[in-house]
Amino acid sequence: MADKQNITVAIEPALLKQARAIAARRGTSISALLADELRRLVADDRSYESARRKALALMKTGIGMASGRMESRDEIHDRNRFR
Repeated sequence: MADKQNITVAIEPALLKQARAIAARRGTSISALLADELRRLVADDRSYESARRKALALMKTGIGMASGRMESRDEIHDRNRFR
């Protein structure tokens, strides 16, 4: 089993009561509920940071315009080329 460290968390009594009920319904402990939520939070944050870095890199390099030439307004709205 991995090493674990104890922490102290101060929460309101009503919240603790609800958390105990949820833990009981799930057949687990409040400690396990908190650990699972913290794992999820850390994973979400890593995923967000990864996506953020990729988006910033794309913004710096651009998304690769094929010709590099901007079409004129008339070219963009020319319906005949789509028929």
